[in-house]
Amino acid sequence: MTRITELPGVFIHESAWVDAPCSIGRGTKIWHFCHVQRDARLGEGCVLGQNVNIANGVIIGSRVKIQNNVSVYAGVELEDEVFLGPSCVLTNVTNPRSQVNRQAQYERTLIRRGATVGANATIVCGITLGRYCFVAAGAVVTRSVPDYALMAGNPARIRGWMSRHGHKLSLSKPGDASACPESGLRYIMDDNETVRCTDLSENAPLPESLETGRLAYRAAQKP
Repeated sequence: MTRITELPGVFIHESAWVDAPCSIGRGTKIWHFCHVQRDARLGEGCVLGQNVNIANGVIIGSRVKIQNNVSVYAGVELEDEVFLGPSCVLTNVTNPRSQVNRQAQYERTLIRRGATVGANATIVCGITLGRYCFVAAGAVVTRSVPDYALMAGNPARIRGWMSRHGHKLSLSKPGDASACPESGLRYIMDDNETVRCTDLSENAPLPESLETGRLAYRAAQKP
């Protein structure tokens, strides 16, 4: 098997193993003891912490951060700016058995843009985690999650709603509005109990002035 040790604009630690062929965007860092398997696709500016395994053919967007001891299995797709906490568990088979080969039955799990999965959380396969949702540490997620939802418990349930910057919003019923205390961005719950940001398109990146959040918030507080 051919090993890749150097790619333009990509940092690959000497202890990491990257199979050829694969596609890795500029600015990505692959740290100690990682394994990126063949045909994987990683976008720009990603960070893979220690002992991360990326399976064959997995698609990962840009600016994704994967903490230590995480395996991203075939069938899992990560959009841009996803955060996976240490030792969180992703699956691709609902009923695994060592004696039964179910490689042809992998279920697709989609983790959408900006979502956060906390340390030691488990994501059951075949579901979608919505944009900017926040899965608490240790939660076990068994069904699809809406955008901006805060999920906690076993099985995980909606415990509230989170802003893009990761702060809990004061939203509980349709028509409620709330502002993120860090960025000042405003959010509303629609009649169908869907949460959306009223100041930015769902597909828009954060403006540079909001990447540190408090700049916009402090400016809004001035008389």
